[in-house]
Amino acid sequence: MVGMTAILRGRDWTRADRDALPDDGRRYEVVDGALIVTPSPSPLHQIVLVGLFRQLDRACPAHLILRPAPLDVVLDDRTVVQPDLLVARRDRLDHRGVQGRPELAVEILSPSTQAVDRNLKLDRYQRAQTPGYWLIDPDTLTLTAYELTGGHLRQTAQVTAGESWTATIPYQVTLTPAAWLD
Repeated sequence: MVGMTAILRGRDWTRADRDALPDDGRRYEVVDGALIVTPSPSPLHQIVLVGLFRQLDRACPAHLILRPAPLDVVLDDRTVVQPDLLVARRDRLDHRGVQGRPELAVEILSPSTQAVDRNLKLDRYQRAQTPGYWLIDPDTLTLTAYELTGGHLRQTAQVTAGESWTATIPYQVTLTPAAWLD
């Protein structure tokens, strides 16, 4: 990402407040009433996103949707996030976004977002009982997978650029991080 992520506190932001903001190319998310403003992603971020999307799209079953950001995931009125990539049940999608938890949320890390992605979002997806959460480091092409076990998102895999890994959540698909740059 180019620039820095800002977390604005001091008032209780809601989805309605966020929706009233201008469409200026930034990503606006609300987490527990705090507004998170993220700048546009870097070219490498987008290359990795498209590569991962292609691998996931080939195996996505018909009852699920695979979508890149920006698409709102409404966990509650005070928590509306936009993961870089998500898989959700079709019946959770409406004209305003995904209502409730996704089956999988994916965040591609950057220096300006990694603290939020590794801590705050991991916690909120866990609270929402999201079955899968993946963090991707685009510089090293490393995927860290978390799966919901006993009510907690626990790390279940770490896959590096030269490896292949078969995910089972949200569906079975084999991923090869090195191919994300093709």
